[in-house]
Amino acid sequence: MNVTSPASGRDVVHDVGRADVARRAYSIPMRTRFRGITNREGLLLNGPAGWGEFSPFLDYDAPECVPWLRAAHEAAFNGFPANVREEIPVNVTVPAVGPERAEEIVRDSGGCTTAKVKIAEPGQSRKEEKDRLAAVRNALGPNGKIRIDANAAWDQDTAINAITELNRAAGGLEYVEQPCPTVPELAAVRRRVTVPIAADESIRRAEDPFEVVRANAADVVVLKVQPLGGVRACLELAEAIGIPVVVSSALETSVGLAAGVALAAALPQLPHACGLATAHLLTSDVVDSPLKPVNGAITVARPPANETLLETVTDDVHKRWDDRLTATLHAMTQFTNDGSVKTREK
Repeated sequence: MNVTSPASGRDVVHDVGRADVARRAYSIPMRTRFRGITNREGLLLNGPAGWGEFSPFLDYDAPECVPWLRAAHEAAFNGFPANVREEIPVNVTVPAVGPERAEEIVRDSGGCTTAKVKIAEPGQSRKEEKDRLAAVRNALGPNGKIRIDANAAWDQDTAINAITELNRAAGGLEYVEQPCPTVPELAAVRRRVTVPIAADESIRRAEDPFEVVRANAADVVVLKVQPLGGVRACLELAEAIGIPVVVSSALETSVGLAAGVALAAALPQLPHACGLATAHLLTSDVVDSPLKPVNGAITVARPPANETLLETVTDDVHKRWDDRLTATLHAMTQFTNDGSVKTREK
């Protein structure tokens, strides 16, 4: 996938390597195991435009980390585009927990009226998923919106059957995010179900994100700033794709969430609540005032990191992220002259 950015790879290497650029690693436990993650780690960069976050997941190799570093560089050195709105409506994210905990999460969500519920968790039954959705519906009430995320776990036939069942259990679904791994499967499922389909991995981990459009495979696209190379890259992609956008987080701290909030604030249209209320999934944060919803919305802000909150991070975490940064900077040699990012073949 090619993602453009105003800064060339050479600029990123030069800027991030400057002696006056503070680099601080973080390591924060998750409140609940989420997508197999129990501890979230990353690296914060403090440049002339503020703090940026570089936190690709630990199983990502250096080429796949390149756009994540581009996003951190944009935040730290270029800043963000102008806002067209000051508040971002957001959904509460419900991990693959039991019904009582699911209902508690929704009720403590800061007034969110939309919930994104994780399903297709390995080892869990369809009954557990339906019970979770029923609990979320009970907490939201009949007018709340529920969306589910399968993280590409199903084949085509499983997706069709599951969506039908889970739509009933939820009392209606707003959409299903990435039910299947491939674009042809998404397109086939979309033709067979009445629930709208959202594409996530088929955008951010695809060599060609426009395949989704050509195949009529999605009603909504999910954009995440770090995997796609920054706020401006996402704005360009959203305009080119022409499908309604939901901005979601990649489980960042509030430093990284600020970039997602900036994207949502700059989009010309924002028809759906965004998946940016994920700070509650971490047991702590790196800022004094985390980006959390009030009355179902996050106010556009850019809180700075509090470096004293990062002082307990161990040497092995610092070394791991120094090594990842070095490897990613080295991968920048794969850039084209026009600043495009060449990621690995999937």
